[in-house]
Amino acid sequence: MQPSLITGAHGLKIRWSDGTVGEFPYIWLRDTDPSGFHPHTGERTFELTKVRLDVTPHHTEVTPDTLLVTWNDGETPSRFDLDWIKTHRPGQPRHDPADLAPVAWRADLGGEGVPRHDANGVLNSDSDLAKWLRDTKRFGLSIVTGLDDSTEAGMEVARRVGHLRETNFGLTFEVVSKPNPNNLAYTSDALPLHTDLTNQELPPGYQFLHCLANEAEGGGSTFCDGMTVAEDLRARDPEAFEVLSTVTVPFRFQDASTDIRSRKTVITLDTRGEVSELCFNAHLADILDLEPARMKSFYRAYRVLMEMTRDPAYGIALKLDGGEMVVFDNRRVLHGREAFDPSTGFRHLHGCYVDRGEWDSRLRVLDRSRN
Repeated sequence: MQPSLITGAHGLKIRWSDGTVGEFPYIWLRDTDPSGFHPHTGERTFELTKVRLDVTPHHTEVTPDTLLVTWNDGETPSRFDLDWIKTHRPGQPRHDPADLAPVAWRADLGGEGVPRHDANGVLNSDSDLAKWLRDTKRFGLSIVTGLDDSTEAGMEVARRVGHLRETNFGLTFEVVSKPNPNNLAYTSDALPLHTDLTNQELPPGYQFLHCLANEAEGGGSTFCDGMTVAEDLRARDPEAFEVLSTVTVPFRFQDASTDIRSRKTVITLDTRGEVSELCFNAHLADILDLEPARMKSFYRAYRVLMEMTRDPAYGIALKLDGGEMVVFDNRRVLHGREAFDPSTGFRHLHGCYVDRGEWDSRLRVLDRSRN
């Protein structure tokens, strides 16, 4: 059955036989004309400043497959495939294979509940790669098993996702206890739950920590779902949540060669009002520079969140074996470490980062090739 078409002063309306209705402003139709996009790159070549915002058509018609719009300014008519324009009608966001609903988790997930995927499958099968990418994004956390005993092995998995993110610590980094460290990660001390590099303008997305040796006493890895903690905070203490999601605070890292600072909220919300990330690192928090009148409310909220991250109801602990690599969303999942005794054995993790945009891009490309 052919769709029905109704024209108005500023746009037209199409009603499909299944009841779907789309409203299309004329300026949107002109801007979205398929001929206004480069045939190879897909980038828009249409020049918006060359048409009036109140542009109107001379004639419109719909066939079983096509919408044809002939414009008053004599330009080439615009032709739209009806299935395409139905899918992309205004108010209907483009389908995104990377927009996956997160799985909220607490302590009852346990180390055994963390998704596990074999390195061989991730490296050699696009299907296995896609499953691992989806699992890791949903949980914010996964473990890749069966890696070779080399620093390149973890990087090879990371590069299956995309480009590595270089920071002031290098393209990769070695998590070992060493003299004169410039970061607490390079000590044997316990590390409370945190997110990495909150001092960066954009903190890295996914972190890869490949265990090469973990023979010392202690040194277990700890994690919690920061998104779950933040949403629980919103439910139980809306005032604290409001402060942490609206008040920006300074973060800073400095050593002999760098001084990197940024300012951001501890909790970030997306356009839907949902928690999209946490920037929580007490060690990188700079001297708080808020107005004195705002200090009390911020410190109260900050402490409530900090106490929640230390609540056993949220955290899980596991000890990585050689050949295992934990991968997690650094802007969602907080991570830490139990103290260890370096005199009892060697502990060596090799790490790198891949940004969230690379992760999502790989998911979309794999979905496109599958379809």
